[in-house]
Amino acid sequence: MPLGIIRVLTTSDQSVLLEHGRILEAEFGLKSVTRCIEDQPDGIYDLASETLAVPKIVRLGQRLQDEGCTALFLSCAADPGLAQLRAAVTVPVVSAGSAAARVAAYLNLPAAVIGIGDAAPAPFRRLLGEDVTYARPDGVTKTVDLLTPAGRAAALDCARRLHDAGAKVIVFSCTGLTTIGLAPRIRAEIGCAAVDAVTAAGMFAAEWTG
Repeated sequence: MPLGIIRVLTTSDQSVLLEHGRILEAEFGLKSVTRCIEDQPDGIYDLASETLAVPKIVRLGQRLQDEGCTALFLSCAADPGLAQLRAAVTVPVVSAGSAAARVAAYLNLPAAVIGIGDAAPAPFRRLLGEDVTYARPDGVTKTVDLLTPAGRAAALDCARRLHDAGAKVIVFSCTGLTTIGLAPRIRAEIGCAAVDAVTAAGMFAAEWTG
């Protein structure tokens, strides 16, 4: 049965909407159904937008379970509404943030987090330490900012700065970094390990749906 993917960016662009599912199928052979929450074209980028999103995430998770999904993937690295969603459904739920942070913690190497907020989201601070190094690409404050040529370039430059400052692992705290294909560029052009939040979650989901 398919994995239900919850996207917190409202979009009608099918290439953007389905990108995370495409990656998980290519990496792990996972079949998925993707839906996005409504009325959030800028996604989640601060406390107010997260507060608006949480009930929508819960409703969408319940809908995907009702449609036959046997596991859910909350594709947002801030883990918004994760506890509420898990309480509202009976199927397993994995979220991008805690999955990525846990993988990075297991690597036991100097890690730095890259994202779009003012600070590393809670799951990264919890698992990697409150003082974990964090940076945001210049000019990027929302997921949609990453989808531009300038946003892509700024993200790679930010990762390079983190590596130059001593990071051996760059950890994604925004799934938009997956959408723009940043991880393979970090590995190829910077020569640094990258923990992609979508594929990190996929490793856990594959055990539940395989």
